[in-house]
Amino acid sequence: MTLRPGWPEDAPALTQAVAHESVAMNLSRLPWPYADTDAAEWLAMPRGPTDVTLLILTHDTPAPRLIGTIALDRESGDAPELGYWLTPDAWGRGYATEAGRAVLHMARHALGLKRLRSRHFVDNPASGRVLGKLGFHETGRGATFSRARGREVASVMLACDLEDGRLGDQALSLAA
Repeated sequence: MTLRPGWPEDAPALTQAVAHESVAMNLSRLPWPYADTDAAEWLAMPRGPTDVTLLILTHDTPAPRLIGTIALDRESGDAPELGYWLTPDAWGRGYATEAGRAVLHMARHALGLKRLRSRHFVDNPASGRVLGKLGFHETGRGATFSRARGREVASVMLACDLEDGRLGDQALSLAA
């Protein structure tokens, strides 16, 4: 697996990977249907030197294949929010957990972050299992607007305290 920033030429592969209704319905900000222009706009968004917005590529084919993204969103709330998605044929293969561990490591050791937040829709328990493996714990329930669904959706809110050496190191050491 490789994590790297996105480039403009990744737009067609990004569209192919994310343009699945089953993916869009599990995300809050993704429009549905999703088009190449959406991918190009997302890839062109300005990013700062400490922004973590990465493509997830796998090496299960002769050429690396884009299978998802992972990011830390610093725009909302008191702590950055971890978000990710994978294309359906990559589900259940450990890629989200592996990418998440790498980003938690960056957040804690390179960016000096103390706490991360995340959330998942109640009807997407697989994402909750990934977040649990990463050391996130439930902090409450609420509703999150889903652009693809066009409405508020019941959500589970979670947090991961990176200062807690036991929690962060446990989640990170599992990658070794």
